[in-house]
Amino acid sequence: MQLLSLLSLFAIVASSTVTWAQQTAYGQSGGLNRNGRRHVPSELQSFAECDHFWLEGPTACISSTTGNSASAVATATSTFKNPLKATNGPDPYMVYSNDYYYLMTTTGRDLQLSRGRTLAELKASKPKVIYADNNPSRCCNVWAPEMHSIGGVWYIYYTAGPKDGIPSGLRIHVIKGSNADLWASRWSYAGRIAFPNRDVWSIDATVLTLNRTNYIVYSTHDNNAQCLFIAPLTSPTSAGNAYIISRPTYSWEKVGMDVNEGPVPLYHAGRTWIVYSGSYCNGTGYKLGRLEYTGGDPLNQKSWLKYSKPIFTSGNGNYQP
Repeated sequence: MQLLSLLSLFAIVASSTVTWAQQTAYGQSGGLNRNGRRHVPSELQSFAECDHFWLEGPTACISSTTGNSASAVATATSTFKNPLKATNGPDPYMVYSNDYYYLMTTTGRDLQLSRGRTLAELKASKPKVIYADNNPSRCCNVWAPEMHSIGGVWYIYYTAGPKDGIPSGLRIHVIKGSNADLWASRWSYAGRIAFPNRDVWSIDATVLTLNRTNYIVYSTHDNNAQCLFIAPLTSPTSAGNAYIISRPTYSWEKVGMDVNEGPVPLYHAGRTWIVYSGSYCNGTGYKLGRLEYTGGDPLNQKSWLKYSKPIFTSGNGNYQP
């Protein structure tokens, strides 16, 4: 996410099982679901123009799995009417845990959480503020929160910047929950993710698990482009050196600006993808692209196949996915 905008955010729902979290997760970008039938939630647009969170309707059936098990342990079906969230809808991230859907989106100023046993109940729920920070180094431009369960404890990764509003000050931060219950947790600041080899402007962090190793994938500048980088997570709040895995190369990634951002991992049938947003969010060219892990060292760009065509574009009166 770059600017504060209010364009309509359209997201199509599907499931993505995160090994750490052991729950269904719906992230900022999109891709194919576990059953290969639908596209996953789309990503980010910027906050002054992208303000709605849409899901495919009128119904959606979502299942979750535990760890690497192929058996479904929870299934929920809900009828709802779009938009699922009519205001403050950018950067949607949803998990299904303990019989509830939990949704977080960008507000720009704090971290808010909604929940519901059905999507209709989630839509009607009133978000509660779970964390706000008055530290002038990280109080503002609060973007792209994601919930990840690690060792039975919830962590939320998010982007934030200084009070002075200088864009170069944006970094990835983490808060920690007090227990395994998202709703009942008390949240405390756990630290900033600082990459030893490039402690620079960093946004849109997500957690990727490959071969029982955990990585953080995020967006940052490299030369004149905004690219995707990956680093090993040495703990929930610290990371090793970061390496580029995707640079805008196709024309559909270069509308307005050369941008790759909003990554989210998807897993299905032994395959792993990263779906991301391409092009400038404050325009008309925003689309969703896809990388696929092909084996080898995940820190090596050659281990990722980049698909030449976007998998999700504007249509039917909804735009800027």
